[in-house]
Amino acid sequence: MSTTHGAAPGEQLTAEEAAQLSPEEAMMAGAEADGVYIVHRRDRFPIAGTKAEKRAERTIAIIFLIGFLAAVAFIVVFCGAVPFEWRLPGTGNQNYRYFTPLIGGLLGLSLACIGIGVVLWAKWLLPEEEAVQDRHDGASDMTAQILGAGTLVSGFEDLGIARRSMLKSTLGLAGGALAAVPLVALIGAMIKKPNRGPRQSLFHTPFEAGVPLVYYDGRRVSPDDLLPGGLATVFPGVEGGTKDADSPTLLIRLRPGQAVKARKGQADFGWGDYVAFSKICTHAGCPASLYEQKTGRLLCPCHQSQFDVLQDAKPVFGPATRSLPKLPLNVEMVDGRQYFIARDDYPEAIGPSFWERP
Repeated sequence: MSTTHGAAPGEQLTAEEAAQLSPEEAMMAGAEADGVYIVHRRDRFPIAGTKAEKRAERTIAIIFLIGFLAAVAFIVVFCGAVPFEWRLPGTGNQNYRYFTPLIGGLLGLSLACIGIGVVLWAKWLLPEEEAVQDRHDGASDMTAQILGAGTLVSGFEDLGIARRSMLKSTLGLAGGALAAVPLVALIGAMIKKPNRGPRQSLFHTPFEAGVPLVYYDGRRVSPDDLLPGGLATVFPGVEGGTKDADSPTLLIRLRPGQAVKARKGQADFGWGDYVAFSKICTHAGCPASLYEQKTGRLLCPCHQSQFDVLQDAKPVFGPATRSLPKLPLNVEMVDGRQYFIARDDYPEAIGPSFWERP
């Protein structure tokens, strides 16, 4: 291969001579200087602007556009266009089941379109080239660095970005929309305050004044159901109450002689010898349900936190640092029999001690 400016191999060029080369000349000379020999190189479209070239551009642009639309659709679906909350069968819109497949499919389509578009750009529009390279060691001198820079500029010019505005625009759209996807996924949950909504779901349960306590099968709970020292898991008797993750509640009947040292403002939360506490451990959310009736200790089996029911479910051992929330109880008469109802919702958020943060 001949070299420009009458120099022999590219490494014999001076920095001043290398700086005078065009990007393509610098690329060729730099390749030789680096031991790279281009044995075949031709433009895909020697004559710019032909119908075949424009057809290839349009095809790639359409693929980039589909990638852009898929990324935008992902953002729209993620931000609430499709329901994502679980619903009991027959109790409302069941479209939540499409949420996860939709966001997964749309994100995959966007990534695939951008990847396919870039690959087709390289196969259809960039120059066809074959090269071989010798292995060598050593740092590059200033001449080699200038020639290397020319190689980069020549490669950028081969992309045809400057004259292919349609591809540049559609790739920018697709890339910009795809770049927004992780931002939406990371901060999207913070756009809507979690304590808003009809039930302020992060801070309230389905319990409220007058809501009956029921077993998992829907039967109402009566004070006559438990023997002294007994325990039962109960739920709010509302639609979907037994499926609500923050609703499980431990109803405990104290043994004779036992009394609870209530927290300030909660002395009247119990009813007779009954008390009710959230079953959700305040350490990591496991079910705290192993009850030792003689000592009044309630154990969480996951990490061995222990709560003293006689001290209003205060943690006395293990990693939990916050007492179990207490549910205020009352009763109502139905057909001559008493049944438990809630006097109100829990006065504090249930679950792990995250809620202790100011």
